[in-house]
Amino acid sequence: MADSIGKIIDENSARTLAPAAVGSQVTLMTIISVATVVAFNILRPKNKVIYEPKVKYHVGDKKPPRISDSLLGWLPPLYRTKEPELVDKIGLDAVTFLRFTRMTRILFSCIALLGCAILIPIDAVYNIQHVDKADRDVLSMLTIRDVQGSFLFAHVAVTYAISILVMFFVWRNWKEVLRLRQTWFRSPEYMQSFYARTLAVTHVPRKHQSDEGIRAIFESVQVPYPTTSVHVGRKVGRLPELIEYHNTAVRELEQVLVTYLKGGRIAKERPTIRIGGFLGMGGVKKDAIDFYTAKLKRTEKAIEDYRQEIDTRKAENYGFASMAAVPYAHIVANMLRNKHPKGTNITLAPNPKDIIWANLNKSPTELFGNKLIAFLLLVLVCFFNTIPLFVISILANLSSISAYVGFLSQWSKASPWSFAVVSGVLPPAVSALFGFFLPIIMRWLSRFQGVQTRSQLDRAVVARYFAFLVISQLVIFTLIGVGFIASEQVVNEIGEHTSFIGIINNLHTLPQTINQTYINQASYWLTFFPLRGFLVIFDLAQILNLVWTSFKTRVFGRTPRDIREWTQPPEFQYAIYYSNTLFMATVALVFAPLAPLVALAGAIVFWMGSWVYKYQLMFVFITKIETGGRLWNMMVNRLLVSVVLMQMLMVLTIGLQYGFRSFMWVTTVPPMLFIIAFKFWLDKTFYEKFMYYMPSETELREAKVHSSRADASGNRLEKRFGHPALHTELFSPMVHAKMMPLLADVYKGKIGSDTAKMDKYGGQTMDAQVVEGGLRIAGIEQRDLEYDPVLYQRDRGELDWDARSIASTAIFGHHHGDSASIYHQKTHYHPGSMSGGRGSPAPSAFDRYAAKSALNSSSAIELSPLGQSTDHLPLLNDPGYNNFTDRQNQPPHPALPGYPSSDRMTPPPRFASPAPQLPPPRFATPAPLQYPPHSGMQRSPVEGYREAPLHRPYPHSRENSTNLSNGPPAPNLAGRGTHRGGY
Repeated sequence: MADSIGKIIDENSARTLAPAAVGSQVTLMTIISVATVVAFNILRPKNKVIYEPKVKYHVGDKKPPRISDSLLGWLPPLYRTKEPELVDKIGLDAVTFLRFTRMTRILFSCIALLGCAILIPIDAVYNIQHVDKADRDVLSMLTIRDVQGSFLFAHVAVTYAISILVMFFVWRNWKEVLRLRQTWFRSPEYMQSFYARTLAVTHVPRKHQSDEGIRAIFESVQVPYPTTSVHVGRKVGRLPELIEYHNTAVRELEQVLVTYLKGGRIAKERPTIRIGGFLGMGGVKKDAIDFYTAKLKRTEKAIEDYRQEIDTRKAENYGFASMAAVPYAHIVANMLRNKHPKGTNITLAPNPKDIIWANLNKSPTELFGNKLIAFLLLVLVCFFNTIPLFVISILANLSSISAYVGFLSQWSKASPWSFAVVSGVLPPAVSALFGFFLPIIMRWLSRFQGVQTRSQLDRAVVARYFAFLVISQLVIFTLIGVGFIASEQVVNEIGEHTSFIGIINNLHTLPQTINQTYINQASYWLTFFPLRGFLVIFDLAQILNLVWTSFKTRVFGRTPRDIREWTQPPEFQYAIYYSNTLFMATVALVFAPLAPLVALAGAIVFWMGSWVYKYQLMFVFITKIETGGRLWNMMVNRLLVSVVLMQMLMVLTIGLQYGFRSFMWVTTVPPMLFIIAFKFWLDKTFYEKFMYYMPSETELREAKVHSSRADASGNRLEKRFGHPALHTELFSPMVHAKMMPLLADVYKGKIGSDTAKMDKYGGQTMDAQVVEGGLRIAGIEQRDLEYDPVLYQRDRGELDWDARSIASTAIFGHHHGDSASIYHQKTHYHPGSMSGGRGSPAPSAFDRYAAKSALNSSSAIELSPLGQSTDHLPLLNDPGYNNFTDRQNQPPHPALPGYPSSDRMTPPPRFASPAPQLPPPRFATPAPLQYPPHSGMQRSPVEGYREAPLHRPYPHSRENSTNLSNGPPAPNLAGRGTHRGGY
């Protein structure tokens, strides 16, 4: 019996998955993938809202190219549309992702060609000549597993070639991505965005938590350009939670009403809800419609009371400061990136839509506690993840385990085909199932740790998810496989009645066992890649989305809000797609010199993915927040780490084959040193230019400069970077218009007719019914169900963001002391006059004109009493600013001191803005600047150069203004005319 068990173990320990299992997985996934592509071609023309939503919903002239309804009509646009057009159509984030996928497909095609042309013939010839036929199979013959002697150094040479290929492709694409990002920095879309010239200040100490305190922080570091306006964040308390609670209740009420009134008929029984209890047991059963209606009434009243009682004079520990021009903001941010003035962090401000406001005000102590808890939870997730890994390892080693499990042995003999299919299909399927939930967990943990923007959240998810996949799927999975093989060896020794001492002495063969084990894992990855290829095609077909939409419509009914949201293009999850692509690249790289077929399988999947993702980003998905390809640097860094992992595994392979005392493994070390040196060179060459806009002297001189007066008069910084909870519109319940007559039978009591102004429909007035208690329910006509493309362009557009007035929803009213009054959002509010005072229902003529014109203006600069042309004057000016139009005739000035060249102008720290004296006169003349300004700043032969006055949030008293009349009038250095009552 012992001999038979030992024989079975010897026969099965040589491989992890039989070639039949790999072949069955490849065949099955190929058939399913082809069927999925056929289904996609059939469904696409009839379901364009799912497969081509961006044809209808796009921003400006960024409509995707026309696509034919023919069977393969979607392929020609993919082939003909090149990168320059894609940058304009889909944005730089999407183009950067497509460039990364294109780089991986070409890179791994070269690696696969190198391995298949050089290593596979060498390995096959060696196995035929030196390995018994009983000890090899088709897959093992094509790997390094049984190769020994000088043949191993062919694999070492290939690792050198792979490292050179990776460095070449990374360098080549880094240059192109940097060029694209610098072009994006100079694009009108970015240069005219208000956030592009704004700086974020976080972790502000308590004594500096005011507008003056924020300005003092900038003055303390003596930045070369002054701020045009500053704004410190204000506390909003639990208001965001109440608004989210209210909007969730609206969704729940809408779903209950649509289900109850589905098909224009009232259901037989009113819907109920169970309050309390567990798993449908216990608790109290209540009428769902009455419950959610009462819930909405309570939350609306709570929000209204909270908005009236909230004290926005309490400051938060963050703030924002706008600069006069985009280059100025980037220069200052670059100067302060490694400094922490007054303990703060000063960085380029993100897009306001990108900010996670709940994490912006967390203190360092709170962040430390959250990070510690999240780390412990991550360790716990890693620990429990070993359970599915153990299951996957068991499924991947069914051939070995069948020697000890009776029914598995009988199954493998009775039906070898079905046994091969299960052992080949189940392991990667279970891995994919558990991998679906991991990104969700990682995203929640990263958010809990205090990540402040959604783009940072994507980078955190990529970093954690990628590390988790490498550690669990590669390292731990391989160690579990080693444990199986080692256990088999011990069981074999016990079966032969070997003594304990003998078993210990025989452990000298364990290194060879380890070497065979992780090479044998290559057969598992040959089943992993076909599944990934199928998932790529399945993602193209979006069958689950179609099935779920159809099921929900027929069973529960879709609310008007559901239809509006589902007809919009969905968001592309860059973090998940990047992580999966990067992990596949890591697996293909690690096994490329050991089992070249893995690299070939990876190359095939990368080719499939590059075309599928191009279609999806052109016609289906959108980038929610454009970051200009910010994730590129992370992807390259982790790709280089993957190359180092490949080299480390080759070091282990040579060391186990020759023994580490022979020092033959040293021959595999130099490529690692090359990669590390290459990484430092990349950072030195590209990183700074990638992160910041580096203007030339000409660009700095001709930069569009905004005055402090323009930023302050419209409270632009406060409107754009104020907490959205202070001005967001609450959801109003909506049902289909054909269901409106049935509401009289749903609600008791008198129901009145009214209208409701729906902000989500561009302020369009809808017919509404007012139920008992004052709750308005709007009826949406069939023609208005889908999201209006015009409104989509308005909401997605960036250039007109600052031109759109939000005075109708803002609740700020400025007082003499820089405080704010709170009004309910439905109150008719007008901006206060520039002389101070809170919002008045009777605005001045200019205020009415400016508020009306701001709604129709596409300019990024607020209107002024003397016209808009003066906004183009430079901020730093002298009394001779009237000669501004003659600047083109002036000879160019030399570069600023401290700049290495006219193309790279990072000002030295010694260029300081003079500190203003307090209290200042209305237009104080500061001390002369310490550096010669560029030609855009006019020269006065007597007084020299002067600096524009700093914007102050407190209007000066009329007494101080009167005192100025006794002397000569102060020059207007801000580039604007003087306006009565303002500053």
